[in-house]
Amino acid sequence: MTDRPGDVPLYSIAVAAELADLPAPTLRLYEEKGLVTPARTQGGTRRYSEDDIAAIREVAVLQGDGINLAGIGRVLELRAENAELRRRLDG
Repeated sequence: MTDRPGDVPLYSIAVAAELADLPAPTLRLYEEKGLVTPARTQGGTRRYSEDDIAAIREVAVLQGDGINLAGIGRVLELRAENAELRRRLDG
């Protein structure tokens, strides 16, 4: 766990689904497709952070724009690669 406030896993799947205004099975699907990776308790219960909720909302927006989940996965990969390249250039 990091010291970033948005990265603290706080929310159960029910609460995360409510905050994201999506059904819980959709959050499970996003996880299955590798689009979001919530933390897990020792008992295996999902715990979502504010960052996870933001990512879920972004996936939902992209999906609403007509991009399929595989395409969204690629968009997220490219964004992460771009961010890493920027860090290298700035660092």
